[in-house]
Amino acid sequence: MVMQPEPVVTGDAVQLEVSIAQLPVRAAAALIDVMVMGFGYLILSMLWALTLADFDPALSAAVLIIFLVLVLVGYPVTFEMASGGRSLGKMALGLRVVSEDGGPERLRQAVFRALSSVIEIWMLTGGPAVICSMLSPKGKRIGDVFAGTIVISERAPKLNPPPPMPPGLAWWAATLQLSGLGAEQANMARQFLTRSAQLQPQVRAEMGQRIAGQFVARISPPPPPGASAEEVLAAVLAERHRRELVRLQVPPSPGMPPGPGLPPTPSSAPPPPPPTAGFSAPT
Repeated sequence: MVMQPEPVVTGDAVQLEVSIAQLPVRAAAALIDVMVMGFGYLILSMLWALTLADFDPALSAAVLIIFLVLVLVGYPVTFEMASGGRSLGKMALGLRVVSEDGGPERLRQAVFRALSSVIEIWMLTGGPAVICSMLSPKGKRIGDVFAGTIVISERAPKLNPPPPMPPGLAWWAATLQLSGLGAEQANMARQFLTRSAQLQPQVRAEMGQRIAGQFVARISPPPPPGASAEEVLAAVLAERHRRELVRLQVPPSPGMPPGPGLPPTPSSAPPPPPPTAGFSAPT
């Protein structure tokens, strides 16, 4: 059970579509984690009791408090940092904690979420967390709000991989500003390129020109002379996908070679050719 894909804007102004985890799924993952933490605390307490030679109430109380901190804070922070935002409960249900910009969860965010959970989940029996998640459009609990994180589902349907980067347009794609390009236009272009071979040549050319025209109106700089509409769409989608992967720090899709680096600064970017009117018709 997941919500509909939710746009997340990265630091490169690229929109990612992620599936926000719904409250029942998060509650089930939290229940698994509670069981794991309870079992861990029980084991630690039993081991401590077995090592006692002389019973010292003050020392025992201090050690049990340390065990409690290790379980309530150390467990989620350690697992989420080691597994890329996933505790055992989240692993079981295919959930992951990420930053609001789509990047990986950071240490300070994991610590803040863990400390917040001590109050909103353990001390207040989860009531504030449930209420906040129900009121938040992205299903955030209080710890997520202040840590700047969201919990996403990794088991949502995956989109087809983007088309390969046209070799002659890689340098141009690396200089693109994509802040004006939304997920709706990207999905439309992806669907067109997937079905283009099945279209009649005239329909294919007209649709390619129209969609590429919408792209060019939302990106800069304009494409180089001689680039066809389909090449422009493929280059933009491939570069957009590459920046998503860089932001999320995951390997490229199989069969897709790594693209060029992030857009260079204006001083180091190769000068683009003068703009041309329109595109050449796709073949």
